[in-house]
Amino acid sequence: TPKEKNAAQTLTIMSLILGFLFAGITFLNYWMGITPQNGETILSQMAKGILGDSFFGHASYYLFQFSTALILAVAANTGFSAFPMLAYNMAKNKYMPHLFMEKGDRLGYSNGILTLAFGAMILLLIFNGNTERLIPLYTIGVFVPFALSQTGMIRHWKKEKGANFLKPAFANILGAIICYAIVLILLLFRLGDIWPFFPIILVLTFLFLSIHSHYQKVAKQLRLYEGIEKRTYDGNLVLVLVGNVTRVSVGAINYAQSIGDEVLAMHISTKETAEKDQEILQEFADHFPTITLKNINTSYRNIITPSVKYVKRIAQEAKQKNYTVTVLVPQFIPNKPWQNILHNQMSLKLKYALRWHEDVVVASYS
Repeated sequence: TPKEKNAAQTLTIMSLILGFLFAGITFLNYWMGITPQNGETILSQMAKGILGDSFFGHASYYLFQFSTALILAVAANTGFSAFPMLAYNMAKNKYMPHLFMEKGDRLGYSNGILTLAFGAMILLLIFNGNTERLIPLYTIGVFVPFALSQTGMIRHWKKEKGANFLKPAFANILGAIICYAIVLILLLFRLGDIWPFFPIILVLTFLFLSIHSHYQKVAKQLRLYEGIEKRTYDGNLVLVLVGNVTRVSVGAINYAQSIGDEVLAMHISTKETAEKDQEILQEFADHFPTITLKNINTSYRNIITPSVKYVKRIAQEAKQKNYTVTVLVPQFIPNKPWQNILHNQMSLKLKYALRWHEDVVVASYS
């Protein structure tokens, strides 16, 4: 197809350019007698020797260095364009979380970009930005996948061409030999620098397989089977969690009455707040005399546990009456997001604790 033909031509041209540059740089380094030095790259030494010490030479040298930096920046950016796509495909096949399939506001897979950036920062911190230690790790991380991909292509050609696979697979065989040779050299001479690669790969492999297994189990749980009985309910019981009688809690009660066949309210009272709680109970009774407010006394400051226990009990009673249960959590939303840090976020904690219980709908009212 034209697409494949253009891709092959592009790769051929790029390979020729890369080969020409590599051969030229290698020849110039040998011809000029350049040797590695601390604090200056081979390319920098070569540029100084060729461009000279004139004003034009100095200007050209800095232009050369700037161009090299731009090329390296583009090269570094390839990871941030390739990894999100890789993560997308792995998430699509259920080997990575589905959040890697989501696109950001700029139509890029921002979760993959952020993950790669975070991972890069972690590596820089662990290795203190030492490129002599990072480059071998990068090399093994590159050439092991290269070797595996070339091996996969050899198997592809053998499967497709049978006994006549050698000719179309020649480039892949050569590439595989080179890649495996580099991996072997690294194992023999730089094992002390590349050993973290192997436990990381094992952990990631286990993680990917675990994620895939999880998605398979979830799919099995959610799959519809023939003969599933449709269930109808006789009513809806709405339980409103009340901390104080405020505009938010009053609105939540009004909303609960509009959607529920039966409405209950619950308040947690502690020893430290006993006096204040009596005022809350009286104020609630004045505003909603027809609604039962269950006041639960606890000797602990933790209100999550008694709340969950009461919700469980209500859910069991509702199940006996064939009612659904909706837990309504009043939540105050400040005008500005940063103001959230000024509040205890108890509503979020309650919703998080209640979300794990089956047959209970947890909703917010703000």
